[in-house]
Amino acid sequence: MLFFPQSLQNCRRELKMEQEQLEKLNALMEQNKGKRKFKQSVELAINFKGVDFSKQDNRLNIQVLLPNGKGKQSEVLVFADDKNIAEKAKELGARVVSGNEIAQIASDKAQLSSLLKYEMIAQPALMTSVARSMGSFLGPKNKMPKPLIGTDIASMVNSVSKSVYIRSKGKYLPTVHCMVGNEDMPIDKISSNIDAVIESLAKKLGRQNIKSAYVKLTMSEPVRII
Repeated sequence: MLFFPQSLQNCRRELKMEQEQLEKLNALMEQNKGKRKFKQSVELAINFKGVDFSKQDNRLNIQVLLPNGKGKQSEVLVFADDKNIAEKAKELGARVVSGNEIAQIASDKAQLSSLLKYEMIAQPALMTSVARSMGSFLGPKNKMPKPLIGTDIASMVNSVSKSVYIRSKGKYLPTVHCMVGNEDMPIDKISSNIDAVIESLAKKLGRQNIKSAYVKLTMSEPVRII
């Protein structure tokens, strides 16, 4: 799950550690699945050591594509004037906002706030308009749209709907949280999602700086896996 053998010499120890982690995750799911009147999310919390997050270079702002998704489809909004892109986005279930609508939405507090529930994409030509009209609201909340590269809106919608965004928050405390699935997902799919998050953070900050990791369901107690 989270650890892999570095050599034949320590292969057995590392594989045993992997199995122990999977067993902890499985026990957590069995003890808590179906215990609430709603579908619980599976959440990952990671704590760091030896990293000064007050330094700009160390701050986190990472998009992690979960290989198995989050167990639910994120709502996506696309800022687009291109007819083909707009039509394809609608076919994919995304909400489409044209350039002419940006200023009107920005002037309405309720409509502007409603954007926060979406993962957003924008044609590059509209990024300036979005930034000018909505940047002061969306920017501090880390909700500015991702620019569409090329015209492959299908791949982009799929990517943002399956991604989590890991960002340093508050007073740059040495901890981050993200969703890695829901209680209906198989253990192997959740564990693969956890792997993807750990790998991305280790690549950014170094594996040696990951102090601990905990998994929990929405209403459960956390279980330590690192």
